[in-house]
Amino acid sequence: MTYSSLTLSHNSGGASARSQRFASRNQNAVDYRSNKSTKLGPISNTVMLIVLACLLGLLYLTQVTKTDPYGYTINTLQTQQAELKTQHDDLVLAAAQMQSIDRVQSSPQATAMVPVSPSGTVRQ
Repeated sequence: MTYSSLTLSHNSGGASARSQRFASRNQNAVDYRSNKSTKLGPISNTVMLIVLACLLGLLYLTQVTKTDPYGYTINTLQTQQAELKTQHDDLVLAAAQMQSIDRVQSSPQATAMVPVSPSGTVRQ
């Protein structure tokens, strides 16, 4: 842009255009306008923070509800594991008892014993 196009672009009238076309002493010939960006006020900032907090809360809730079914599955599997451990311990005990009866009956001390018949009763 040239100097003349900058000064003429502001006004295109008669006498007032002439007075603005030529700058006085210690005045700029070009009018610079700052492009102010719109700033948010305190209420707008507060509203934006509340909206962001709500969005973060929703994000948190969606993540928590996605992991919730996995928690139920894990709880069910842990309960089943505890039941199976108890059943295993009971079976180990029963097997040990059955093996001990067979061992006692087949031991040399048990084969050397003689069965005794009842000889009589005792009265008081």
